[in-house]
Amino acid sequence: MSSFLSGNLIFSFVGCVALGVLNAWLLYRKNVNLNQKLRYSLVLLRVVAVTAISWLLFAPLIKTINYTLDKPIIIIGQDNSLSIANVKPAGFDQKFYERNIKALTDKLSGKFEVKTYSFSDKITDGLDFKNQGKLTDASAFFQKIKDEYVNRNIGAIVLATDGIFNRGGNPLYNINQINAPIYTVALGDSIPKRDVLISNANYNNIVYLEDNFTVEVQVQAYQSNSENTNLITYQNGVKVDQQNVSINSNTFTKTIPVKLRASKVGMQKYTVSLSALPNEITTKNNTQTFYVEVIDGRQKVLLAASSAHPDLGVLTEAISLNKHYEAKLALADDLNTIDPAKFDLIILYQLPDAQNISSKFLEKLKMLKKPIWYILGAQSAINDFNKIQKEVNISSANGSLQEVYPDFANGFTAFSFTEADKKVFSTFDPLLAPFGKLTVSTTASPIFNQRIGKLSTQQPLLFFTNENGLKAGYLMGEGLWRWKLSEAKNNVAESSLNDLISKTVQYLSVKDDKRKFKVTASKSAFDESETIQFNGTLYNDSYEPVNDPEVQLSIKNETGKIYNFTFAKTENAYQLDAGTLPAGNYSFEANTVFGNKKFTSSGRFYVSALIAEYQQTTANHQLLNALSKQTNGKLFMPIDLLKIADEILKNDNIKTISYEDRKYDELINMKWLFGLILGLVTVEWFLRKRNGEI
Repeated sequence: MSSFLSGNLIFSFVGCVALGVLNAWLLYRKNVNLNQKLRYSLVLLRVVAVTAISWLLFAPLIKTINYTLDKPIIIIGQDNSLSIANVKPAGFDQKFYERNIKALTDKLSGKFEVKTYSFSDKITDGLDFKNQGKLTDASAFFQKIKDEYVNRNIGAIVLATDGIFNRGGNPLYNINQINAPIYTVALGDSIPKRDVLISNANYNNIVYLEDNFTVEVQVQAYQSNSENTNLITYQNGVKVDQQNVSINSNTFTKTIPVKLRASKVGMQKYTVSLSALPNEITTKNNTQTFYVEVIDGRQKVLLAASSAHPDLGVLTEAISLNKHYEAKLALADDLNTIDPAKFDLIILYQLPDAQNISSKFLEKLKMLKKPIWYILGAQSAINDFNKIQKEVNISSANGSLQEVYPDFANGFTAFSFTEADKKVFSTFDPLLAPFGKLTVSTTASPIFNQRIGKLSTQQPLLFFTNENGLKAGYLMGEGLWRWKLSEAKNNVAESSLNDLISKTVQYLSVKDDKRKFKVTASKSAFDESETIQFNGTLYNDSYEPVNDPEVQLSIKNETGKIYNFTFAKTENAYQLDAGTLPAGNYSFEANTVFGNKKFTSSGRFYVSALIAEYQQTTANHQLLNALSKQTNGKLFMPIDLLKIADEILKNDNIKTISYEDRKYDELINMKWLFGLILGLVTVEWFLRKRNGEI
């Protein structure tokens, strides 16, 4: 450490000394009572004290320079993934390699600071040779170096891997900000081995019951020209498909479509497997298992009417265009035998009717809480219609009809239409609506208002209501067949009417989730390396979120093994991190007690097996060589591992860096100076007092 004063401060300091001398001379020049030695001592004390006090008045800055030595850091990264253990070149001795890399660490530690890591699907401190990682992410390794050693003196990186990276980006794009040579150790075997494998399977996670769906299976083969293998597909352990695969080259790739049918509801386990060839390097990559959830997504819609009408054909056609909806038409006497409880949505076309044919059917419907779409027309019994629902009332009806045109209402948000749709609807012919004074609930949400001639009214034509979660739709007129003809006359490419009917049916049939207790997995499909996350909500009778009681969760696998957990509480909800689970199909059930009531919520999810480390068996030493060349490093084979230390030691760019730290302090902040001044003044006062000068 050293201190420096600028030239200007030197002149100031000389002035302070002169002031101290002047003050001492004025004080002691006529003093003859003191002996000469004591007087000189007092003069010296006075000069130093006054000089120090006056010097403080200038409050100069004192510059302090510290030098810090930063030794180079050598980072060693060891690939700890399954692919390292799966394929080893002839003559490779694992124990010998482990001893050498530890010897390399010891040799470098004498001159450098050495940090060791193991990486695969995660990064850990120290060297690990168990090779159990199910993925390899070199990008994350380099990102960790950039994050943790920013502005540090990184001398070199030693990367021991086979170059098979199946998670994260290409490491060549992650090393630009690391200004250090990378010395790569080429593990694995770069010579292709005899192998057939399933490299990928593309499929939809969710399909609908009775739908046909296709799984695209990508088959690869190496060093297996002129061989044949069978691609066999199993559903829940039962063979459902088999195809022969002819291999016509030593580097073979082919995508094979497997056509399947969803014939059973629930989570279905599918396995695609290639029959093994003689002398394959491994058969662990011959099989891939995945899960597909088959749901009965078809909503059943009942069209109830007293007699046939062209509008019913229009409705049936539009509903049937959506494969997830099934339309059933019931007329006249059929109404007495059909069970409305089996349907998700009821369309009452001009019911109640004037002939009272539907009375028994409507009595059964009263006992059910089903969404209903009322469509009125010439056959509607208006007085009976007013009685069977509470949201709409038509008074002063005399049985006559009036023509009404659709006029888009503002503020409707349940679903949307394009400007092109609105233009199409504006060209439609009118519907025939019962004449009368129309009164609707204040909560009604209209899509169309009625336009009579050129007069736009605020009376709704097509609208929805929602009473305590029970939805209902109202179309106050008949004549949808006219709208269909209008589209045909105008050569409309895509039917806006079909879209309107489909969206209306979908909106009315979708059930609102009003459960007070809900627990869901963050998604339905996880990888083996992913943590299983759950979210839960609990509501009181006012439907306000609460989290006072404890929530327990049990997860069950396919063999019946149960994992038990307790949720953590957030501000007003619940969360749970269940960690990772082995591949398989799981069900879960959450339980809690609130207000002496027991609540339960359940669901399913599955965990996919990770086979990425088995899907590539040929080491990518070209990538490792590119990493080294791009950073002025060098590629080494495992047998030459200890030569890396010599390469690093002779690299003149890897050297200790000296950092200069400059610091400026005001002199007035130095407390010891005040103590010195006080001591000098005190000693002077004491000596003068003792000799009778005070």
